[in-house]
Amino acid sequence: MGKLIPLLLIVIGAGAGVGAGFFLRPEPEIVEEESEIAPAPVLPDGDALTTYEFANQFMVPLIAEDRITSVIVIKVALEISEAQREIVAANTARLRDALLQVMFDHANVGGFTGVFTDHSTLTHLRRSLLEAAQKTVGPEIVFGVLITDLLRSGS
Repeated sequence: MGKLIPLLLIVIGAGAGVGAGFFLRPEPEIVEEESEIAPAPVLPDGDALTTYEFANQFMVPLIAEDRITSVIVIKVALEISEAQREIVAANTARLRDALLQVMFDHANVGGFTGVFTDHSTLTHLRRSLLEAAQKTVGPEIVFGVLITDLLRSGS
């Protein structure tokens, strides 16, 4: 009987702890997201919205203590007007340069560390990429940026 009392106290204490944790857990926060649905672009009659995918993915090194610790591989597509495909194709090198610079800046401020696939983090990255693309070829040509693949390799 003397050995049974401590065991009984342990079971009661564990049950009370689990019950208290269950009933006293905080309510989940309800985050009201801003409506980020952009209005549909106004295209001339007979024109359609299409995507322009870059032939190669973008590779962004993550650097810590003057060493490359891992690499982010991103595949990006642009939402463009079908009639403007030739302009985008002719400016592919300039677009890649501008988008890559945005990705380097994003990496340098820690955008690819931790939970880098978080909705708000990727929304900020898409917005920055869209601004760079529109500054390069014009806002009437590029309407959106799609991140089609995202991978972090390394530790």
